[in-house]
Amino acid sequence: MAIPYSRTVFANIPWYSVLIVLGMLTAILLGEREQKRKGLPADSILDVVLWAIPSGIIGARLYYVLMRWDVFRHDPISILYIWEGGIAIYGGVIAGILAVIIYARKKKLSALSLLDCLVPGLLLAQAIGRWGNYFNMEAYGPEIKNTLFQFFPMGVLIPEGSGYVWHMATFFYESMWNLTGFLLLWSLRKKQQHDGAQLFWYFLWYASGRFVIEGLREDSLYLGPFRVSQLLSVVLCAAAIVWLCWKHARQEDRKDFFIALVGCLCLLVRWIFLDSTDVAPTVYVYVFVWLLALRSALQLCPGKKGLILSFLAIALIDLCAMAAPRIFPGSASFLMRLNAVVCSLTLPIFTALTVYALYTNDAAKEPDYAHRKTEE
Repeated sequence: MAIPYSRTVFANIPWYSVLIVLGMLTAILLGEREQKRKGLPADSILDVVLWAIPSGIIGARLYYVLMRWDVFRHDPISILYIWEGGIAIYGGVIAGILAVIIYARKKKLSALSLLDCLVPGLLLAQAIGRWGNYFNMEAYGPEIKNTLFQFFPMGVLIPEGSGYVWHMATFFYESMWNLTGFLLLWSLRKKQQHDGAQLFWYFLWYASGRFVIEGLREDSLYLGPFRVSQLLSVVLCAAAIVWLCWKHARQEDRKDFFIALVGCLCLLVRWIFLDSTDVAPTVYVYVFVWLLALRSALQLCPGKKGLILSFLAIALIDLCAMAAPRIFPGSASFLMRLNAVVCSLTLPIFTALTVYALYTNDAAKEPDYAHRKTEE
């Protein structure tokens, strides 16, 4: 399993293409189920994907070409050679969302409602599609030198020189992250009270994991010294946090919104120092951002012991995960991977707790508030 037996299913049909098509079909079927539940016009999902899929493929290719223009500028016609590889999922997602918005305006439908139907299936499609990287032997991370971790799916064997070398299986990490996100979005979809909630939770979940995993990859696209996917991940997480806090804060009093926003945005700083090797500044920044975040959290849930303990627990786990590789250097390799997982989880969990605090605050301040939100 550490080495794929073949890049093709049979004849010249690559696994990568088969898995992408399988992911698309799965997303369409799940979207149609949500379409019925939400009471959208018949065939809305089927119609919209006829716009979104071609747009997504073009967007994924153009995104890659723009990021690798130094390669394509000498032979512009090669931009059309998509069968040779070179697409980027972020470009496909952005272009696909724009296509859905245009379709919705044309048909006078809610774009947010349509996107809410599609994004759980999109995450599952991304989880399936990532296995195409396995068969193509791409999207892997740095070399694994510790023999304890030289096994699949922790790592994969990549040909180098006359032999094979173990590398981190970042495609697998992202596939499992996306699968977990799908299960969460799908199980909670009926509890979402605002059109667009599923979309922005998708942004937050996918981007928070992608930021960390992207930092491990050896084939990232760069914009100057920065990994483009990490920059986009920060933007999407920030946008998701603002939207989720705004929608769940009390409409008549925005004080809680700003308190929640400060707490969640503080944790974006946590990412910047994930791989820092300068111990002292890292510790100071971690403690400082967590103090700010916890101060905001405590302001949102006075007297709510369960929520307060939950906020404190996630902070303690996060800080311990950061410190563990330095406290136990003999197990640093494993603990740094554990730290990356905790880092990916910290922001969405903290934001979810914050949103819940906002919602319960509103319900407590105005008894019929939750009922009114449901009616909206």
